[in-house]
Amino acid sequence: LYTEAFAHDYGLGNKNGIDPYVKSAVLANELGLGINAGHDLSLDNIQFFNQNIPGLLEVSIGHALISEAIYLGLDNVVNMYLQKLK
Repeated sequence: LYTEAFAHDYGLGNKNGIDPYVKSAVLANELGLGINAGHDLSLDNIQFFNQNIPGLLEVSIGHALISEAIYLGLDNVVNMYLQKLK
């Protein structure tokens, strides 16, 4: 799932922006497809996304992770993401 639109909407306070992603995930699960997601996911929005997308297997967070690690430290940021994805 290409999540740029979700991340933009979420940043504006619009949590309904997740609705098309939920519908896509439900259909993918019905078809037996794995679900990966990425683009503009960050510490700010990843927990909400993860909690609402059924069957999410993997997220791509490289850019945000490295950007956040500059200020917070790599080990710290990795642990923060792991906590949000539990």
